[in-house]
Parts: sequence; structure tokens; C-alpha cells
Amino acid sequence: MKAADIDQAVAIIAAKLGRALSLEDLDGLLLAYSAHQATADRVRTNFLLSKVVPPDVSSWQLSHGIASSVKPVAIPANADLGMLGRVCVPLLARGFRVGYLWVLQLDDERSPDAILQELRVIRPEMDVLAEMLLSRTSADSDGRRVREAQFLAACLGDREALVAVGGWPGVHGRGPWRLATLLERGESPADPVESSLLQRLSALHATLGINTVLFSAGTETHAVLLLQDAIDGIDEAEILRRFGLEVSRRGGQPASPALLGLSEPFADLRRLPGAYAQARSAVQAAWVDAQLGALVSFRTIGVYQFLAVDGRDVSSGESTLFSELRELDRNGELLPVLELLYDTDGSVAEVAAQLHLHRTSIYNRLGRIRSLIGVDPLGGKARLELHLALKAERWAGRPRL
Repeated sequence: MKAADIDQAVAIIAAKLGRALSLEDLDGLLLAYSAHQATADRVRTNFLLSKVVPPDVSSWQLSHGIASSVKPVAIPANADLGMLGRVCVPLLARGFRVGYLWVLQLDDERSPDAILQELRVIRPEMDVLAEMLLSRTSADSDGRRVREAQFLAACLGDREALVAVGGWPGVHGRGPWRLATLLERGESPADPVESSLLQRLSALHATLGINTVLFSAGTETHAVLLLQDAIDGIDEAEILRRFGLEVSRRGGQPASPALLGLSEPFADLRRLPGAYAQARSAVQAAWVDAQLGALVSFRTIGVYQFLAVDGRDVSSGESTLFSELRELDRNGELLPVLELLYDTDGSVAEVAAQLHLHRTSIYNRLGRIRSLIGVDPLGGKARLELHLALKAERWAGRPRL
């Protein structure tokens, strides 16, 4: 994120408010300020010159709770410091505190009420500014690491972490939610720490500006997103596109297709672990079965929902018909036809078109299958058994997340 972009964002807000503004990071360093000089006290003048908040001013500001507040905080005037009244706006993106925007009262204003009222109108502009700051904030900071660890612990069912995440300003009251997993088909760095950082950074930057993404985190193998249920297919596709590009750019490798698995909506955060399992299962199914597409919701993965149940281990070898057919299909001509026929609801024309074969060839291969296993592969019981075995064979090749 360029400093000029942040300067412009601050200038836009200042123009709409008609007030003097300054923007600082969490360490009290000046990031940007408005050219509006109708109001300037000694504190503002010194801040613009030194670029850093002095300790006595910082103590006065912190004593009013700005470090923990999620709403604008009115800071009263302090004659000893040469400081007019002002309002501090904590800037948060995805529940992550990224900086403070300061709005000065005019010389003749005795109350911050007018400022607090005006701030409601520019909420979208402040959200944009917060996203900009998030993009320049190190995803490797201690604060970010703590929150991501807490979020991932909640996904795995830790009760204390679930309570904590439920109280985050960016999450509380914003349900129902969905959980998504992002997985890239390219090779991950061999070092687990590097791989985790790659996932974290890529997810963070792939979701900037998409307000329905409330939080993101990364593991060694995949990224996890907490979404509002209101997210639509356009945003999902954009996240998918950006994530693949970010992994490629940051990982120094050719771009590979990325996959996104989406859970069912949930209105109770205690269901977060179950949603995480659904999102993982969806992206694993997309990995093993290209027919599902790159953007897959749990409800559309069909029999993989059954195969993904924790503790269930269904093997294709448990089907006698499948084992016999796989052994006899030495050229790999029969099983692909059969699976595609099952997946397309028995449409011979569609199978022929996808495999670039004549329909007669499809019928001939079905006849060979019938003679080899001694039953009609399109009959009810045989079809169910063979279709399940084919999917179990695919499921066995899923990435372990």
C-alpha cells in the first residue's frame, strides 16, 4: 500500500468533515495528516513537526481508553498540554486494530457532539482507510499472531478461544457466518514456518476490501476465512483469483489453480468447529474431483459428505465388483466412462461429448463392463456400490488438512 493512497484517503475524509485530521499508527507515529489548518493547537503543531506523539500526550490519550475502545472516544481539552478537545477514532479491520484517526474540535466548540454525529456519515470512508492500514500492517506482528492462533484454536473446538472470538468487535453480532478454506494446488515451502506465513499473508491480502470477510488465518497447508453469510459468488470468485496470484507472487512459483471450500451457514459460534470440518471436506472434495469445480460448498459435494465423517474409513477395496473391474480394466478405458456416466445422470451423449468418443463406443464399453462383472452396472444396487467405490478411491487421494 502506497503512502500516497493513505494520504488521499485522509484528505477525502478531511474534506467531508471540514476539520483538521491526523492519522497515527499503534505506536504513535504519524502516518498522514490533512492540510486543513482552521484549527491547530500546540499538540497538533508539534506532532506534525516531530512525527511522533510525546509521552505526556500519549499518557493523556491512553488514560481515556483509546487502546481498548472500538468506538470513537472524546478526549477533553488539556490546557497544561496546550491541547484542544478532539475525538479519537480507533480504526479496526477484521477485528484487528490498525491505527487511530484524530479529529480536532474547532476553537469555539465546547462539545464533541457535532464531530460524533458527523462521523456516522463517513463510516464507509473510515472502513476503506482501515483496510488500507491493514494492508501495510505486518501479518507477522505479535498481535496478529495471537489473534490467528486464537481463531484457529476456536476452529478446533477450544472453548475459551470460542468465547474470545465471539467477543471480537469484528465478529460479535455479525452472524450468521460461514467458514471457508483456501487451498492452492502448487507446492508449499518445505519449511512449515515459511509455509504457514505464505498462507497467512496470501489470505490476508487476497481478502482486502471485501467487507464480508471478517477474519483470516493460515496453517501450514491452507488458509481459513470467517465470512458473513451475505457473501456472494462474485466475492468468492475474486478471493479465489487473488489467493492464487498471492501464493504465486509470494511463493516465487508459477500460478496454480486455487480451490475454495465453503461451510453451511451457522448462527451460533459454538458450531464453528463443525463448520471448519465442513469447509475442509468441501475443499478436499474439490481437490480429488474436478467435476465439482474450484469453488465448492459442503452441501454440493454429494457422497463425499458421507466419506468425510470423522472416524469413517471407507475403502474402494471393500467393493468386490469394483476390485474385479479395476483388475480387469488394464487400459483404464472402462472406469472413467462408468464414473462420468454416473456423474452425468446416465447421459451417454454427454459422456461421449466430454470424452470425445462416439456414442457407440460408450455402449460397447458398457457391454464389456457387463460381461466382465456379470451384472448390469446401471442397475440400482450395482450402480450404488460402484459409484461409492469410485468416489472412495478418489477420496483416498485427498490432501490431509
